[in-house]
Amino acid sequence: MEKSIVNKIFETLRDTNQNPTTELVYKNGFTLLVAVILSAQATDISVNIATKALFERCDTPEKMVCLGEEGLKKYIKSIGLFNHKVKNIIALSKLLINHYDSHVPNNFKALLQLPGVGRKTANVVLNCLFNAPTIAVDTHVFRVAKRIGLANGMTPEKVERELLKTIDQKWHRNAHHWLILHGRYICKARKPNCTICPIKAYCGYYKASLKT
Repeated sequence: MEKSIVNKIFETLRDTNQNPTTELVYKNGFTLLVAVILSAQATDISVNIATKALFERCDTPEKMVCLGEEGLKKYIKSIGLFNHKVKNIIALSKLLINHYDSHVPNNFKALLQLPGVGRKTANVVLNCLFNAPTIAVDTHVFRVAKRIGLANGMTPEKVERELLKTIDQKWHRNAHHWLILHGRYICKARKPNCTICPIKAYCGYYKASLKT
């Protein structure tokens, strides 16, 4: 896709939402990290419901370790893969205490060393907590980027690299938030709502649909 078209896409998305951000509710860096881990294969709404009471009680690694695996399960048992996530959250809490003075590291490689943290989670934390110009590729970003024509990669990491190259750096800070929200509310997986899409004039999927 031509750079001029890419810029028009993000100019339009910017005009519809000047300050996009995550819809996960968190209190600090630690609770953001936990929320993002919990959001894997779960909706932000379900995570926010589960973490409301959890974060009132546990908003530091020390408190989470004291709560323990069985205690944590009681709060997040409504979330998919909760048994696996519980083990990771308790383990990473201990690592943060022992190696990072209970702070979330501002370093991509360090974040990837934490249990339960992959590229998407690390990029979200760096972006939301440290204002880094990262592009986190979740299912929404992966789908929307390929559907519009911003990327062609077959894996999230390849799509991430394509987006970082294709999208002008001035948009990087907010790009994945715009794409996530666009995918969540307009460019939905099963039935994209092209009738209300503000960027359909630039969308490869929409243009192809007009020919059928």
